[in-house]
Amino acid sequence: MTANAAERTEHIIDVFLTEFGELMKADPNAFHRKFRKMAASPFAFYRGSACLFYSDVKNDDSTFLDEKTSRVWMHGDLHAENFGTYMNANGVLVFNVNDFDEAYVGPFTWDLKRFAASVALIGYAKALSDDDITQLVTAFARSYLAELRLIAAHGDDAIGELTLDTSDGELRGVLQKARLGSRLHLLNKQTEIVDYERKFMLGGGAYPVDEAQRAKVRDAFAQYLTTLPASRHQRPTELQIKDFALRKGVGIGSAGLPSYNVLLEGNSQALENDIIVYMKQAQVPAVSRVIDDERITKYFRHQGHRTAESQHALQSYADPWCGYTELDGVGQFCAEVSPYAADLDWSNLDEPEEMAPVVAYLGRAVARMHSVADDDSEHGLVNYSTEDAIAAAIGDDDAGFTSLLVDFAHRYGQRARADHQLFVDLFRNDRLPTEG
Repeated sequence: MTANAAERTEHIIDVFLTEFGELMKADPNAFHRKFRKMAASPFAFYRGSACLFYSDVKNDDSTFLDEKTSRVWMHGDLHAENFGTYMNANGVLVFNVNDFDEAYVGPFTWDLKRFAASVALIGYAKALSDDDITQLVTAFARSYLAELRLIAAHGDDAIGELTLDTSDGELRGVLQKARLGSRLHLLNKQTEIVDYERKFMLGGGAYPVDEAQRAKVRDAFAQYLTTLPASRHQRPTELQIKDFALRKGVGIGSAGLPSYNVLLEGNSQALENDIIVYMKQAQVPAVSRVIDDERITKYFRHQGHRTAESQHALQSYADPWCGYTELDGVGQFCAEVSPYAADLDWSNLDEPEEMAPVVAYLGRAVARMHSVADDDSEHGLVNYSTEDAIAAAIGDDDAGFTSLLVDFAHRYGQRARADHQLFVDLFRNDRLPTEG
């Protein structure tokens, strides 16, 4: 191993222990599974290592960043697979960014760079040329900037929300797939009917909850209800708790984080209308470790509040079940387990001409996301027009903006592939403490 590789290896260890150390001690087996999944490919490694990404970009090029554009409500983990559908509060299916566990307030370019590098990794895995990857990142940058400027100008040509009426091709297909979802199908996968009452099925990652813990979860749920819109309390029947189940996070992003599913009556006593709400321990966002801003830190009561506030800030008409609470003194994020969630699947998008319109749509979706949480929203942390600030910072330097993202995509894509190999060697040689 070269001196540079050895130094980088130690850096990866230090960053991972800082980010995951306490959770690894609490549930080492969950992290063994997480790291096994991360070892599968450079992209899987990239998805699970936002902490490493931010340790690298914190001293990166500050082009287009000023007092305002360095404090935009950002997604925090904007990679190409963090997009999908949700049913908004108006009953409209929307394709947008999802998974706000890492959301925070910081430089808007960090979101864009993280996405651009993910495109480079996907492109490399599909054996696309560097020129093809350049064209894809360019399409994303141009569509982001075009939509952002239209929003800033209040133009009628801005697409706005990506819905069945404003999308086509692959994205419209994802929305159509979500449209086929049903609450009854979701319920039948996770519950069973016993003596004419629906209960959670145990096994397959679902565990029983004892009476003492049920009481704690019930109290936390009552506190969560106070964070929901007043309209949610107009139908008390749907808030009646029927059952609980414990789930343990085993995904790349949720390893070691406990989660409780709560089964509710729904808007009638018909068993097909029951609702599942999850209560998940919220995590410290990786980006917050490299942004030292007391004003941001003090804004949030705890990480559950931050996650819920971020989702409301970054999504127009967010999930009406999105809220927060505390359990055993730890912040929890709560939302519905939606039957209408469908993710963008890249596995059948192999050629540049198939991928280009998709990344262009995603550029518009990200522009929309960055523009929602500003002076026109209910969230006072960012009290100026972010689209105006970003458009002004870029000015007419479209070429410089595009080059920033293209150059970073190639450079960091290569960095992530090399880091993945270092990580695999660390893991297979037991240099990360993940054994129980």
